[in-house]
Amino acid sequence: MALRVFAHIDSRPMRTVMRWQIVATAVLGLLAWIFIGVHGAASAVLGGVINQVADLAYAMLVSGSRVRTAGNTLRALFRAEAARIVLIVLQMGWVLTTYKAVVHPVLFISFAVSVIVFRMAILVKE
Repeated sequence: MALRVFAHIDSRPMRTVMRWQIVATAVLGLLAWIFIGVHGAASAVLGGVINQVADLAYAMLVSGSRVRTAGNTLRALFRAEAARIVLIVLQMGWVLTTYKAVVHPVLFISFAVSVIVFRMAILVKE
C-alpha cells in the first residue's frame, strides 16, 4: 500500500527521503525497544510517524498541483506547508493526550530525526 501512495508523488527526492524516514523510524524504534522497552519503542515509532504522515500530505499536495506561474507555485507550497503544520499539531496533541505512557524524549527525538531526514531531499538528485 505504501508503494502505491509513493507512486502518486512526482518527486524522486521526496520519495527517497520518505523511505529514509521509514528506515530511521524503524531503527530508532528498535533501539528504544532494546534500551527502554515497549513504551520507548512505541514512542519512537509515533514520533516518526507523526512527521511522516504530515510530510506525505505535503508531498501529495505539492505533487498534485499543476501550476504555471510563480504566484500559483507559492500558493501551492504555502497550502501544503499549512496542511503539514496542522497535521503535526493535531497528531502530536492526540498522542500526548491519549498515550499516558509515552516516553517524551524518545517521541521528540524521533520526530526531530524524521524532520531532519525529510529536509535532506535537497541532497537527492532528480
